[in-house]
Amino acid sequence: MYELLKEMIKPELFVLVPVLYFFGAALKRSQLADKHIPWVLGIVAMAMGLIYVLATESLSTWQEILLAIFSGITQGVLCAGASVYVNQIVKQAGKEE
Repeated sequence: MYELLKEMIKPELFVLVPVLYFFGAALKRSQLADKHIPWVLGIVAMAMGLIYVLATESLSTWQEILLAIFSGITQGVLCAGASVYVNQIVKQAGKEE
């Protein structure tokens, strides 16, 4: 799974995975219902991925702009998914069978 994620997520955006993990842990301790945490993480991740891609790409045509938006949102979703995956690994590792 890790190898697949490494191929799909831009290396410079991999830093979002632990950031989102810790942000999710903070949300877990807040008043926010658990069922909303993945949605909040997804929205935050998409926004951060989009900001990064828009800030680092040279955009001159509508096609480039749309591709950058798609890329940023997709990268955010992948990072949020990886963060939730890491959270589940940590949870499952702590369980006794």
